[in-house]
Amino acid sequence: MNLWPAAPLFLETDMPAAKTAELYRMVLPDHTCPFGLRAKQMLEDAGYEVHDTVLSSRAEVDAFEETHGVETTPQVFIDGERVGGSDDLARYLSR
Repeated sequence: MNLWPAAPLFLETDMPAAKTAELYRMVLPDHTCPFGLRAKQMLEDAGYEVHDTVLSSRAEVDAFEETHGVETTPQVFIDGERVGGSDDLARYLSR
């Protein structure tokens, strides 16, 4: 008597893909950006798995901003597309 079904009941393709987001935020020795914390909390509250990249020096922040052509951090990327900062993220999530 076989207790196991011939095929799995659930295939990985049947399960919804996890929502993921990339967050780049500034955490310097003397300052943690409150907007970065806000963005991280909003993403987690919305059910996103957050890939949190901490920019821990002014040089890292400046290099990131120059590379991405932005003037501020945090910056959020979802599905490879830049959403923007925490206010932009709030608008994105409210759609």
